[in-house]
Formats: sequence, C-alpha cells, structure tokens
Amino acid sequence: MKKFMLIFLGADYHSRGLSPEEMQANMGKWFAWTEKMQADGVYVSGHALESTTVRQVSGPNRTVTDRAGTEVKELVGGYYIINATDLDAAMKIAESYPDYDAGGTVEIREVMEFDN
Repeated sequence: MKKFMLIFLGADYHSRGLSPEEMQANMGKWFAWTEKMQADGVYVSGHALESTTVRQVSGPNRTVTDRAGTEVKELVGGYYIINATDLDAAMKIAESYPDYDAGGTVEIREVMEFDN
C-alpha cells in the first residue's frame, strides 16, 4: 500500500450562509465519509486547519496572515492521509469528498517515504 494525502481546498461555507442545521448535516457527511474509510481500512489520519498562517522565509523574516479573508479557492481547509494501492484507487476514494457541492476541490499527492 502507498500513502496519499488528500488536500482539501476552497470549500466556501461562509458565503453560502448555512444555517446551524445545514452545518450539522454537512458535518454528518464528513463523519460518515471518515467512518467509511476507517471501516475500509484506508484512513490513516487527518485534520482540519485554521485559517491563520505563518510564512517564514529565512531567519526572523516572517509574515502572519489571517487567510479567512482571502479568496476561498486558495484556502487549504484540511487534509487526510489514506492508504491506497495506487493513484486510481486514491482518486476513487476522493470521489465521495463531502464538499464538492460547496465548491471545494481535492488535491491528491502521493506521500514519499524514504528508507533510513
């Protein structure tokens, strides 16, 4: 098995004006998707990410940005690490991503593992 990172980009919850009930229903879709991956034995880990970023270029030179106001398509909202036999299998898993209807996309990257 190979490891793949599913990087979740640009789901726009704020401009959609979801009610608390709609947000809860959306979270239910996420929980169901995660539980299915766990049951299938492909889920490794994952987390949502805060919108504040720190970019450190070199030494003490850094920029702190609250990206909540940035264009949503650029915002990385979170990630999952999954096990899959190949890229096609990882793409099949990503077909059920819960935020496609919110304008979100998934970037799929194979994780490079090195022998020590």
